[in-house]
Order: sequence, then structure tokens, then C-alpha cells
Amino acid sequence: MLLFAKGENPKHNGEWETYFRDLPTSLSSLLVLLTTANNPDVMIPAYSLNRGYSIFFILFSGFGTYFLMNLLTAIIYNQFRGYLLMSVQASILRRRLGVRAAFEVMSCQGRERVRVDASLQVMARVQMKSYYRQAIIKVRKDGFIQWEAFRSLFDELDKDRIKVHPPKPEYNSPLLQRLQLVFSHYYVMIVGNAVALANVMCICTILVLDSEKSIAERDDYYMEVINCFFILYYLMEMSLKILAFGWRGYLSYRNNIFDGLLTVCLLLLQITIFATYRLPFPKWNPASRGLMSLWEMVRLVNMLIVVRFLRIIPDIKLMALVASTLVDLVKNLRAFAGILVVIVLYVFHYSVMSNSSMENITINFTMECGSYEQLGYWPNNFDDFASSLVLLYNIMVVNNWQVFMDAYTRYTTEWSKVYFVSWWLTSSVMWVNLFVALILENFIYKWDRSVTCSVADVERTGYETTVQLMFR
Repeated sequence: MLLFAKGENPKHNGEWETYFRDLPTSLSSLLVLLTTANNPDVMIPAYSLNRGYSIFFILFSGFGTYFLMNLLTAIIYNQFRGYLLMSVQASILRRRLGVRAAFEVMSCQGRERVRVDASLQVMARVQMKSYYRQAIIKVRKDGFIQWEAFRSLFDELDKDRIKVHPPKPEYNSPLLQRLQLVFSHYYVMIVGNAVALANVMCICTILVLDSEKSIAERDDYYMEVINCFFILYYLMEMSLKILAFGWRGYLSYRNNIFDGLLTVCLLLLQITIFATYRLPFPKWNPASRGLMSLWEMVRLVNMLIVVRFLRIIPDIKLMALVASTLVDLVKNLRAFAGILVVIVLYVFHYSVMSNSSMENITINFTMECGSYEQLGYWPNNFDDFASSLVLLYNIMVVNNWQVFMDAYTRYTTEWSKVYFVSWWLTSSVMWVNLFVALILENFIYKWDRSVTCSVADVERTGYETTVQLMFR
């Protein structure tokens, strides 16, 4: 406010009038600049008068955005790791104490040992997964169990289940045996990935060639021929894998389940296209027939083919780590998402004031460029729960979030800025940084585990420690 004070010449007061008129406006302008949402708009009036004014904004952004905000992320991550480590240590200590207490309660009077039949009676009442129970029973001793053996029983709870694939079917025919040997080999999956890549490249080539054509001008014959060829290959691949592994063996692999479901979906869609529009021929483009146009059906088929190409992810070590990290986060972020929804439910009551103040606003085409009205942000509101979620998400992303804050400030009260800034601090600063910390911890753990072995070796590993489950 000292730097951009009101001057005598009205033409030179653009910076003061728009961004630094009073203390609340100045604070919000610099806070939005901290998130880079109004950069370079906030400095354009002053920069138009003198280029030297850019030094202030560059120093502010450089120090605040690139130093302080990243330092804040590092602080939050460090605190998160410390809390996580203490939590895991406390969990391990409680479990060891519980194991020792169980041994003392179950031990024979005056003897440091536990009867096997007594431990089996207790296990019969305990709720645990069947493979844990079987593993503990398998390693137990006969008669009595000493303390070290008793403690080692609980190590079985630190091990994941060994995924044993069903045995392959046995064929008497030499031809079937040879087919089984060939199509159960690892290289068959590589060939399938290469075919999926070729399919995606063909789709991209046709899309590029037809990008300037309207739907009515496109000849879908070549696209249909390509789809039919590759769908027949996928169907043959699925059939031969079922022949090689058997139904149970085929379904025991997640890649096969993914590919099989997509193959069935592609086949059903293609049969529907043939039933509706008959077999393809040159200049075959009945795009307006039926309840669903041919182009929409073909587009849906091609989207599924592109999705099928994602099966290469497990074969790439780094991509497999990324994918497994994302899957683990989806599985274990229920509490995180629950907190978000609960807070949004409380925030939802804010819509009462905003609706009553903004429901009768008419579009004014003379509004300032970049304003809520000029940008047509009308769907972003608090009219209902779904639109509230979308609006709060847009603010969390911080792109143009000052537009929403300005609109609600103009039509409600200046205190609405407190609400938007509080939501930005809670969601974008705190939750997003915690989310980054979760991703880093999960990814670093998986990366360290995979440094000494490949992804396939990790999948073949019989047991994994469940310390990661404690982290979750």
C-alpha cells in the first residue's frame, strides 16, 4: 500500500484502484499472488507505467511461492513422518506387550510354556483370516510351546498370503500340450502388449487423418475393419490362454481378468453394431440411424481398446510402482475423504446466504474482463450439494479462485473472504501437502522394496511384512 499509493494523476492509479485500495483488498491480492492465480494480472497496471515495479512482484513470488510454500510442504512432510514413526513404534510395542500378556495368562502354573490344545481353543474364538489361522496351526509344535516359539507364531500375522495359482490342466494330446506350453509362456503377454500398441497407433492415425472432417464426411469402413481384426485377435488370445491355464488359472491373474472383460465388452459392442448397421462396406456411414449413431458406438469401442493398452503398466517397473501406489492410496484414504465430505456438509449451510443474494442476478455483458459474470461462471455456485463440491474443488485447485472470492464479496459481504481463504488454507495448503506426504511415503517404501528385485520377483515373493499395513 505504501508502494502503490493513490496519486494525483487518475490514469496512474490503476494498481491502487484495483488491487491495493485498502488493507483487505491488498491482503487478498497478495495472498492470491502467493498462489500464482492472478499472475501477471496483478502487476500489469504498474508494469505498464514502469518496468521496475516488476521487481517487487518477482521478489514476492520468488520468496513466497517458491521458498516459503515449498518449505511449508517440507515441514508438513517432516511432521507427518515423525508422527507416523511414533505411531508405528507404539503399535509394535502394544502388540509385543499383548503377546507377552497372552503368554502369561495361558501359561501353565509355574512353567514358562503354553499347552498347544489351549492355544487352539483360543484361536477357535478369535476372528482372523483363514490363511492366517492355517499358517499358525501349520507351524505350531506338539505338546507345549515355549516363549520363543509362542512369540514366533505371531510373526505369521506379519506375512501376506501366498497367492498360489491353480495347476494347469493336463492334456493327453501332444498338440494341446504344445499349445499349452506356448501360450502359457511370458512372451505371449509381450506379444499381446505389442498388438495393443499397434491397435492404439492405428486408431491415432485414423483420428489424425479424419480430424478436419465432420462426422458425416468420415468413412468409418477402415475403422471398423481395424476394430474387427484386433477384436478377433483379442478373442483368440483369450481362448488360447483359457486353454493353456484353464478357467480357474486364467482368472487367477489380474491382467487376464482385465483383458478378458474388455474383450467381452468389445465383442458385444461389435455384435451390436453389426446387428444395427449390418456388415461394413466402403463409404459405410449410417451415422444417423438407430438410437445410437455408428460413430458413437465405434468411438466407445476404440476408447475401450485404448484402455486395454493399460495392461502394459505391470510390465514397466516404474509404472507398476506408480500404479500400485495409486491403488493403495485409493484403498486407504477413506478417512481422508470422509473428513473432506463432513467439512463440505458443514460448509453447505453457507449456501443459504449466497443463494438469497445471487439468485436474481442478470447477465451483464459490460462487466469487467475476467470477472465472474464475464467468464460465465454461473454453474459454479452453492445452489446444491453437487455444485458446492465442484466449486470447492475449483477453489482448492486455486486457478482463478480469486474470481469466486471477488464475486461473493461483491454480492454478500467482505467477510466472505475469510471463508474462501480458510478453505484454501485447509484444503490446498494442509490437505494437499498431507496427501503429498502419503504418496511419498507409500512410493518410497515400494521403491526401496523393489530396488533389489524386479516387479515380477516382488509378485512372486511368498511373504511381505505388514509394517506397511501399520503405516496405513
